[in-house]
Amino acid sequence: MKNDLKELTEQHVLIIGYVWVEPNSSAAGSRMMQLIEQFLKHNFKITFASPAQKSEKATSLSSLGIDEVSIELNNASFDGFIKELQPTIVMFDRFMMEEQFGWRVAENCPNAIRILDTEDLHFLRKTRHQQLKKGEEFTTEALLKSDDAKREIAAILRCDMSLIISTYEMDLLKSVFKVDEKILYYLPFLLDKIDDHQQEKWKSFDERANFVFVGNFFHKPNVDAVLTLKTEIWSEIRELLPKAEVHIYGAYANQQINQLHNKKEGFIIKGFAEDAKEVVRNARIVLAPLRFGAGIKGKLTEAMICGTPSVTTEIGAEGMCDRFPWNGFVENDFSDFALISAELYRNKNLWKSYQLTGAEIINEIYDKEKLGVLFINQIKEIQENLEQHRTQNFLGNLLQHQTLQATKYMSKWIEAKNSIQ
Repeated sequence: MKNDLKELTEQHVLIIGYVWVEPNSSAAGSRMMQLIEQFLKHNFKITFASPAQKSEKATSLSSLGIDEVSIELNNASFDGFIKELQPTIVMFDRFMMEEQFGWRVAENCPNAIRILDTEDLHFLRKTRHQQLKKGEEFTTEALLKSDDAKREIAAILRCDMSLIISTYEMDLLKSVFKVDEKILYYLPFLLDKIDDHQQEKWKSFDERANFVFVGNFFHKPNVDAVLTLKTEIWSEIRELLPKAEVHIYGAYANQQINQLHNKKEGFIIKGFAEDAKEVVRNARIVLAPLRFGAGIKGKLTEAMICGTPSVTTEIGAEGMCDRFPWNGFVENDFSDFALISAELYRNKNLWKSYQLTGAEIINEIYDKEKLGVLFINQIKEIQENLEQHRTQNFLGNLLQHQTLQATKYMSKWIEAKNSIQ
């Protein structure tokens, strides 16, 4: 495919959001804004619809010229809405939205391209969590037995294009689940390149202090990571660095997180950060001892953007840096994790060398100018060959047919039940 952008006319994308967009609260919110920015850049008209309640942290999409619409689950009002809207593209934010609305889109707007933004593979994260709680080693056999995997992969198969955020997840879908790569599209975070001028503005080793963790606490891997940091790692770091502190930031901290606050031990719960990048720019090291999860970790790309080395686990770094060395250390043993964190914290030369590798990863893997053009071109290519593209996706057609029957009547039953209550 050529890199030059193909001509697009009269494109209207309907995004069906699982939640309203909160780019300052989570990596998922940042990811959605990155996609929205690409559509706006290429002159798409955008309508964003969601059945969720808006929180005070939700960004104002209307200020960007985007129509915001509240929709309802299991309600025929959506049929009239999309018939009138007639978008050329419908993008589902996570597979749950495809399950709820995909059949209605297919029935009422059959010529619209259906795109699934997976965010990350939810079944991968959930299965890892279940195995961790059972004390079991992660295996792909457990994934093959997962009902969540069946649901999410069915949604992928029903769509014309699914956005897969990490190389690990692309390989998993192709090798373990035998999903045809024609309906998969690798699209990591879309980030600005870090030029020399930006690197010169990074704060130096001596201008920085403390460790930091940033994460949304609605997200279970983040809760587990902070608990792990407190119980398995921090006391060893403090023995080596008695004056060091770790500052924990994140939206929606619950009592389980807040009660970990202990100023005497240097374990400080800070709460929501209005500007997470500013927090990370002033820290010396990002710690992310993730024991389960999936996708790309926003806290770790954020560290790279801010010139802040990080220490994480194999799951933390998974699918994120391709052939490039990590901008810090990747370690699963938590005693070693503490030792290398302390060493990186006090070794200026080591710290500076890892600071630079983060910029290389961002510039080579996450360049939004290059990735954005390829993404929009891929949409155009599918639009130009939509009938053939769908004919070749036989399993998708089969599932679409069956789902249209089963989900449609289940939804209509719920709708009828709700109307008489």
